[in-house]
Amino acid sequence: MQLTIGQKVAYPNQGVCLVERKELREVGGCECSVFALRVLKDDSLIFIPADNVDSVGLRPLINRSQCKRLMGALADSIEPASRDWKVRIREFTGKLQSGDVFAAADVFKKLALLSREKSLSFREQNMLERAKVLVVTEIANIHAKKPDAVETEVVSLVDRACSRSLPNGSQQLSAAGH
Repeated sequence: MQLTIGQKVAYPNQGVCLVERKELREVGGCECSVFALRVLKDDSLIFIPADNVDSVGLRPLINRSQCKRLMGALADSIEPASRDWKVRIREFTGKLQSGDVFAAADVFKKLALLSREKSLSFREQNMLERAKVLVVTEIANIHAKKPDAVETEVVSLVDRACSRSLPNGSQQLSAAGH
């Protein structure tokens, strides 16, 4: 993938980043070209060697038609997650590390549904929040909207999907993690 200064890209497990600059840095005793990426959700910087851009999983943001499909997927019924927490954690970690926003949406939905059935562990609660942030920030950047407004819409879609997917329409906890 070719990076250009000012371009927004998705970084696996970090979310939307802005390519700020390209510079020379000394790494392991030799000088190499690196890109400085600003993580938009927390304003941190990530430096990636220019030669590793493809191997770290950077990808362009999804387009508007893919975004529409993502919003539809958020509202779709939810397949329950594995009852075995070790299997769930392994599956969800892999999905979040893949960099695929649709996989992050699936993690968000499954954990939101699970949170209505029982209290999530600290690790699962963190995964729920991270998945939500990955989905929200990408949609917000595609539509140039404020993340808070997008989060409200996304949580509403997932709440409706949870309500349809639960037996008895149980409403214990919302996807917002409250």
